[in-house]
Amino acid sequence: QVLLVESGGGSVQAGGSLRLSCTASGRTFSRLSQAWFRQAPGKDREFVAGINWFTGGVNYADSIKGRFAISRDDAKNTVYLQMNSLKPEDTAVYYCAATGGIVTAPRSTYELWGQGTQVTVSP
Repeated sequence: QVLLVESGGGSVQAGGSLRLSCTASGRTFSRLSQAWFRQAPGKDREFVAGINWFTGGVNYADSIKGRFAISRDDAKNTVYLQMNSLKPEDTAVYYCAATGGIVTAPRSTYELWGQGTQVTVSP
């Protein structure tokens, strides 16, 4: 059984930064591709960023390119999402997800999900 636990959410003013963390337990972390999704009220859950376990290659949604960065520390079984230049439209619950395959945008790719962490950006 693999558990994903997110942390690092909170409230920040526009232009500020936050770093989200997602720590996995229960399985070889280094063989999992990881991704971050987010879901704003009344909207579908959308792909934000992902990192492939085999190549280390990363993918980003267009809406956050140049502002967010995903990284991982296999020694700590943790993946991070550094969020800079935050905007009110980044307000959402952010979810960590994992798959034994490669990173893609559709939610159905991912077998494992965390419980989510709230990020609120005020104007």
